[in-house]
Amino acid sequence: MEIRSISWQQTIPLRHSVLWPSKPPEFCHVDGDIDALHFGAYINEVLVCVASVYLTLNKARLRKFATDTRYQNQGIGSSMLTYIIQSLKSSAAECFWCDARESAVGFYSRFNMRKCSERFYKADLPYYKMEVALQ
Repeated sequence: MEIRSISWQQTIPLRHSVLWPSKPPEFCHVDGDIDALHFGAYINEVLVCVASVYLTLNKARLRKFATDTRYQNQGIGSSMLTYIIQSLKSSAAECFWCDARESAVGFYSRFNMRKCSERFYKADLPYYKMEVALQ
C-alpha cells in the first residue's frame, strides 16, 4: 500500500460511493476542497481510501474519510489516519479533529481521539465531535 497526496477531484468517486451513495456526487464536495490537503491510499495503483484535511489557524479537521467497502477492516484506514496524524505533527496544527459518525467512535478512540461534544445529527445520522492534541 502507498499513501500519497491527491487532488480533491480524485476523492469524489470514493467519497460518493462509500459515504453518501444515495445523494448526488455534488453532495460530497466540501467548501474549502481547493485549499485542503487530500490523501489517497493505493493498492496496486487502485485508489482504495481517501481522506481530506482542512487547516484553519491551529487546527486540522479531517473530513470525507472513506475506504472502499471491499478493502475495509484490513488496516488501510488505520494506516491512513496514522500517516495523517504523523504528518500534522510537523505542522502548525495543535489539534486534529473530526465529526465522527457514531458507528466510527471506537475506531477514532484507538488514535487517542476523544469525544468533545454531545451527539448531533447530519442527514439523519448520529455524530460526535472528536479530537486529539498534536503537540
